[in-house]
Amino acid sequence: MHLRWSSVGLVFVGGTLGTGARYLISLAVPDPLGMPLPIFVINIVGAFLLGALLTALARSGPDRGIRRALRLFAGTGMLGGFTTYSTFAVGADGLFAADRPWVGVLYAVASVVVGAAASLAGVALGSGRREAAR
Repeated sequence: MHLRWSSVGLVFVGGTLGTGARYLISLAVPDPLGMPLPIFVINIVGAFLLGALLTALARSGPDRGIRRALRLFAGTGMLGGFTTYSTFAVGADGLFAADRPWVGVLYAVASVVVGAAASLAGVALGSGRREAAR
């Protein structure tokens, strides 16, 4: 499947849209107090949406046809391009380089912990279980 041009095309178009959205948001929203807050929020929202999407798709049937196309386009492509580990790492490193190591550690830990919680909340939403989000 990963060698099919239709699959590659879905990921490419979705990734282009997701990366473009991330770029535009990062231009429009300034870094308050030198904190990479826009990337933090982008990654948290992306983790939530990816958890919800993949769980909903998995629960709705086998990974083929429109479900596979949606997973490749929206999950791997759009949300893969929207979220960014590399920019997160550069932001954390920038805080260390600016002699703000505790802020860098807090940013890194909060990104991982809140991202995991957002992903679990998305899974709960995607599975229709509201109690799992609590």
